[in-house]
Amino acid sequence: MNSKKATLIGLTSVLLWSSIVGLIRSVSEYFGATAGAAMIYSVASLFLFCSVGMPKLGSFPRKYLLWGSLLFVTYELCLSLSIGYADSGRQAIEVGMVNYLWPTFTLISAMTFSRQRATLLVVPGVACSIVGIAWVVGGDQGLDVFSMLANVRANPLSYGLALAGAVVWAAYCTVTTNVAQGKNGVTLFFILVSLALWVKFFLQDYRPISFSTPAVVYLLLAAAAMGFGYAAWNVGILHGNVTVLAGSSYFIPVFSSALSAILLRAPLPGSFWIGASLVCAGSILCWRATGAGKSSAGPEGVGAERT
Repeated sequence: MNSKKATLIGLTSVLLWSSIVGLIRSVSEYFGATAGAAMIYSVASLFLFCSVGMPKLGSFPRKYLLWGSLLFVTYELCLSLSIGYADSGRQAIEVGMVNYLWPTFTLISAMTFSRQRATLLVVPGVACSIVGIAWVVGGDQGLDVFSMLANVRANPLSYGLALAGAVVWAAYCTVTTNVAQGKNGVTLFFILVSLALWVKFFLQDYRPISFSTPAVVYLLLAAAAMGFGYAAWNVGILHGNVTVLAGSSYFIPVFSSALSAILLRAPLPGSFWIGASLVCAGSILCWRATGAGKSSAGPEGVGAERT
């Protein structure tokens, strides 16, 4: 495939992933946090099966199947439920932003456990990311510790799940890079995520599900953004310009916030955009600190999976 065409296909994944926070939240408002997420991952699994296919698991390293499955499922549960459990559209966007600490945590994890070399740019990179998140979570007050703590105390579950997800994804990227041996288990992992969510729904959160035309439309859009986003990213990483794709992926926090604000009809104050810009700047500095173009870990989803 032509490199430019593959890169363009890969770039569509950036737009698709940027819509995920708003779409997950929209689906959860119709079906509930658990049932909505379960349906999204079920339909997305079908899309992935048709576009990427089901891998031959016998050729996969056992460590990758074990740790990859465990960490991937845990991360996706944290991501989807943190957004679904948010008290409002505005809070869902803030929670989604907390998830974007994963590039910073991934670099710290790689430096600690994989002896990843990095320049001094890592210091301002980490600082920008953390300050940016504090600015976002501070709400209308911006960088205010007391406002930030008050917002977190109002819904510790959502913010806690988002933060835990960022840590888990950093672990996933670090672990699978060492044990995946170039294998791609994303279709299997999505199926496992959907199964875990259905089990949770029937055991803990069961309630009658009602369908409507808007609900089904949002469900299909969310599943397509998830499934086809991964498929497009794989095409771009395999055949396109990895440097362009990796660099563009770090602008997803801003794109995601803009799209989510429109989808959820949740106006965002200027202080939010300052924080979102700092998160982007911190991610880019961390990326540059390791040598631009050497990392192909993408946004919300599959770092090692997409290589």
